[in-house]
Amino acid sequence: MRRKFDSVYQFKITLLGVNPPVWRRIQVPETYDFWELHVAIQDAMGWYDYHLHEFYIKDPQTGKEIFISMPDEEDREPERVVSELEAKIKDYFTLDNYKAKYVYDFGDNWEHQIELEAILPRQIGVNYPICIDGKHACPPEDVGGVGGYAEFLEIIKNPKHERFEEMQEWINGEFDPEYFDPEEVKFDDPKKRLKELF
Repeated sequence: MRRKFDSVYQFKITLLGVNPPVWRRIQVPETYDFWELHVAIQDAMGWYDYHLHEFYIKDPQTGKEIFISMPDEEDREPERVVSELEAKIKDYFTLDNYKAKYVYDFGDNWEHQIELEAILPRQIGVNYPICIDGKHACPPEDVGGVGGYAEFLEIIKNPKHERFEEMQEWINGEFDPEYFDPEEVKFDDPKKRLKELF
């Protein structure tokens, strides 16, 4: 059953350290938890959700930075992790506490800045979440982080590079770092994604 909501949270998600700059602007229901926000970020950015992730945000009650993630009792002390399945975005994001960091793939260490830009009335007839704007293609998965992506871009720009053919084959000859169309973003059902994960 869908939860009723009257407002949507508009976020700008910026991938840090890459050039050309990669960012997305999305609107999600105010009822979202951080798992649902994670799925929306993955889908809007163009990641495949192959790796672990974590949010870092100040707790508006204490002013201390906490991390919000999927609890993992094997690797972490449970008391240090706020479950993203229970943490609601409206309890942490306010117009005063509007920034967070989202890290995806602890190997490549993709850091994203999340900024709450506005809390807006829900528009009748709009199917949320929605991506309303953005720039540039998301780097390929497992490219090696910021440094690996910069090297990858240099290689695919130079047909004479010794690794040009290797990289073209790796990406099936299809990668334009300048391309992004928000209308092509398709959002997955977070509940379905969660079932697939477990």
